[in-house]
Amino acid sequence: MGAMQVVPRQGGGAVADFRAAEQVTEAWLANRRLSEHTRAAYRRDVAGWLAFCAASGRDPLRASFLDVNAYARELESRELAAATVARKLSGLSSWYDFLVKIRAVDANPVGGADRPYVSRDHSATVGLTPPEVDALLAAAGRAGARHRAVVTLLADLGLRVGELVGLDLGDVGWERGHRTVRFVGKGGRARRRALTAGASAALDDYLAVRGVDDGPLFMTSTGARIDRHGVFRLIRRLAREAGIPAADRLSPHSLRHAFATAARDEGVPLEDVQDAMGHADPRTTRRYDRDRHNLDRDPAYTLAAARARRAGA
Repeated sequence: MGAMQVVPRQGGGAVADFRAAEQVTEAWLANRRLSEHTRAAYRRDVAGWLAFCAASGRDPLRASFLDVNAYARELESRELAAATVARKLSGLSSWYDFLVKIRAVDANPVGGADRPYVSRDHSATVGLTPPEVDALLAAAGRAGARHRAVVTLLADLGLRVGELVGLDLGDVGWERGHRTVRFVGKGGRARRRALTAGASAALDDYLAVRGVDDGPLFMTSTGARIDRHGVFRLIRRLAREAGIPAADRLSPHSLRHAFATAARDEGVPLEDVQDAMGHADPRTTRRYDRDRHNLDRDPAYTLAAARARRAGA
């Protein structure tokens, strides 16, 4: 990011004298409990805005909602999804909230901006059917122990890709008879999940190859931590090998959606799926459930069956 002098407003109280936008951003992030994945995304959001301001001759410290609107339209012209544009503006709004708090700007210009509408009842992520998940897992099994472990944890636990790549060997343990993984979820919340028998077996097979030295759980051949881009490429390559039609549009998040849909279809209560996925709002969990409008799940059938049982008793 380019340099940006942040100074107190005229008549304002004492504030930190930041000499570069990087320092402003890091000070903002230091005041929030976030996962490293979310921090990286917020850094990119701010960097994108500052680059737009530099290219268009705008001063980010004197920006108005009209400037933010212009930025939003520029993002939309790149054919980004409405949810992506909304997320970028949300991160930028949080950054400006911080600048208001340190009295570097008078108001948050994102507050009055025209943000794109994002339906809570729809997700643009391409999902997977249970047979497609099975085919993907089979392809991962043929590709080697590490790939099998990565895909199994995504499929069986519905983890976010940032949560997966952030795991260290020390995050794997045992609690009350359950094999578990601990990680920092969205919003900086410490979380834990139980490993299924399949996930545990896949992990053990991988650890037999990886070794038991401390460090990142999933490593590349050079010993570096795998990154989310590598997992994206892996999912698409394995999906092509498995013959999945939408292979080139899949992402690790597709397995997260499949987890939610399959869990609800198997009768897992919404609140349990919500807790497993780390959603603060149950409406978010419902959006992940691709089969929620399936007429086979209409509660009218359940009530009618119960009525019939009572009549026959």
